[in-house]
Amino acid sequence: MSLKDLTIQDEYRSSECNIVKDFYIPCLEQATVYNRAVGYFSSSSMACVAQGLTAFVQSGGQMRLITSPQLSEEDVQAIEQGLKDREQTIEAALLRELEVELPQIIQDRLTALAWLLSNGLLEIKLAIPKTLRKRGIYHEKLGVFVDSEGHVVAFAGSANESASALIDNFECIEVYSSWDAGVQRRALRKAQHFQDLWNDQTKNVEVMAFPEAVARSLLQFCPSQPPTQEPRVSAMDERYETDIPEPKPSKHGVPITPFWLNLRPYQKQAVENWFKNNGRGTLKMATGSGKTITALAVAAALYDKIQLEALIVVCPYRHLVQQWDRECRKFGLEPILAYENMKRWQSDLSNQLINLRLGLQPFVTVITTNTTLMGQGLQTLLKPASDGQRGSFPQKTLLIGDEAHNLGAERLAASLPRTVGLRLGLSATPERYFDDRGTRALFDYFGQVLEPEFTLKDAIEHGALVHYLYYPILVELTEDETLRYGELSARIGRVLAIGGDGDDNEALGPLLAQRARLVGAAENKLKALRKLMKRRLKTDHTLFYCGDGSVEDDVTQESRRQLEAATRLLGSELGYRVNTYTAETSLDEREDLRQQFETGELQGLVAIRCLDEGVDIPAIQSAVILASSSNPRQFVQRRGRILRRSPTKERAELFDMIVVPPDLGRESLVTERNLLRKELKRFTEFADLADNAGEARVKLLPLQKRYGLMDE
Repeated sequence: MSLKDLTIQDEYRSSECNIVKDFYIPCLEQATVYNRAVGYFSSSSMACVAQGLTAFVQSGGQMRLITSPQLSEEDVQAIEQGLKDREQTIEAALLRELEVELPQIIQDRLTALAWLLSNGLLEIKLAIPKTLRKRGIYHEKLGVFVDSEGHVVAFAGSANESASALIDNFECIEVYSSWDAGVQRRALRKAQHFQDLWNDQTKNVEVMAFPEAVARSLLQFCPSQPPTQEPRVSAMDERYETDIPEPKPSKHGVPITPFWLNLRPYQKQAVENWFKNNGRGTLKMATGSGKTITALAVAAALYDKIQLEALIVVCPYRHLVQQWDRECRKFGLEPILAYENMKRWQSDLSNQLINLRLGLQPFVTVITTNTTLMGQGLQTLLKPASDGQRGSFPQKTLLIGDEAHNLGAERLAASLPRTVGLRLGLSATPERYFDDRGTRALFDYFGQVLEPEFTLKDAIEHGALVHYLYYPILVELTEDETLRYGELSARIGRVLAIGGDGDDNEALGPLLAQRARLVGAAENKLKALRKLMKRRLKTDHTLFYCGDGSVEDDVTQESRRQLEAATRLLGSELGYRVNTYTAETSLDEREDLRQQFETGELQGLVAIRCLDEGVDIPAIQSAVILASSSNPRQFVQRRGRILRRSPTKERAELFDMIVVPPDLGRESLVTERNLLRKELKRFTEFADLADNAGEARVKLLPLQKRYGLMDE
């Protein structure tokens, strides 16, 4: 169904119909994009904008909103006379509108708007008259719906945006549809007017970003769960029955797809293909593409089809257990979190499994870590019922492996329960680097990668991730580092000549790891960091990645020294407000750091590896990669972390420090060329998907020319 399938009038008057029920909600249910321009920013105007948005929350669309600040005469005079900073004055004027005590009806309306904002589905900009004395010049009230087929419905009207208007609810709007030949040009013209305004191409009006502080103030209205019912605010609402029906009651603790959830086409196809593959398969989906939601949709569909009885989710880290817990609860599940101290969870899990077998409860959900999976406490409960375990998992159990590439490691692969037949692996990069045996073990257990794959390019094109700029920074080794690099390269060349570069060459891995650590901790990277950040001292929301990532489980001494040196340089020397974020940082501390980072109290985080997998800090605006491995999994995950959508974030910046291999003569040229080819894959992939691809590629040309890799 699309906008074109709706019966749309050319005019709606609230004295004759309910505009929310008859116009806003039907259009919002079909729209994938909702563009809205309103007059002055106020709590009541935002509440008016939010009418019908509960339907949009359910459809998962993208909203863009333009509004204008209400500046007092005193504000205008102070700005003109240079007594006040314009941006600060505008921010204060906006905050004033939200700091008063608001009627409950307005608070109720703002929940949907705040939920969209918090989930990166709403962008807001401000339209400011270039001449403040003419501040009434921008007061347009305009809306545009666009569906997945490109159909457009535009509307304009005389809606009063005061609090009393929200209660009295009188409104009159004129509507134009792009498929109606009589008004097609007007519909498309209004859509273009909004686009011009959004892109700051409207005469006499300047468009600027929405202040972070005001966005945070709006977020105070964000509910813990997506709103499911359109608020009733007036007698006219009663008359026309605007309420969206409540979802049907369901059994407690079983997987039920939230009725507000509308899977995207690629997610629906992934679910279908998993069932066609007989309940096995691996989803290769980029960060931000909704792997978790897709997996839980599989669980809900299994419950509908076969009365699924249990769900096991296996994650590599504790913070991912917490994230899965939040998502599971949206689907009606009540998970047991099985990690760390066995006494905290084993008895509860065993009792629930017994109750399940006795028919005393309908479903059991457990979320655990890779480490706990290998432990005896959970392994005992994973044994089949025939082994005498009354509290064992039933036959109708689904196992979801998050960041499933980790589960190809030998010990973890051996711990995966063969008694569980329904299996789903999730990973943006399931193929294990330099480990064909582990990759085979992973696919043997979960099943091969299912179509459709959803790449980072797809995620950016579909708007799941933001666009980015990529800036390679070439760094030379010091004399001492060059000597050490040459020694290691010579040894690597000899090992390659004897045993090749396959998995069976056991002597090669340690030598490559040593050289990777040398490159990762190159001394001149700190000089490059100092030069870069001296001109970026007023920026914030910056992530600094340390550590070469060549060791899966341990933080190397080189990485630790680099982290400490970078933190000293940024904090003590440059006065840039930073803190470290490592594997040793507790969950509570991580949450505190995340909040400080999002509010700007901290300008940056200096991290090692633990931010590679699954951590959601969408506020990251830019990242400086001091060290990284050639492992494609790491650079795909890091880029995905940085490109997460968030309010006011339109584009990210990546600064990537690349060590230029020293010239070691013709003897080592072939060896260096073969090894550099793998490194260049990361650099060129970063560059090719960037908005400044040409500029970034030019930076890499000297490297490619030196080693004859122009075709890479």
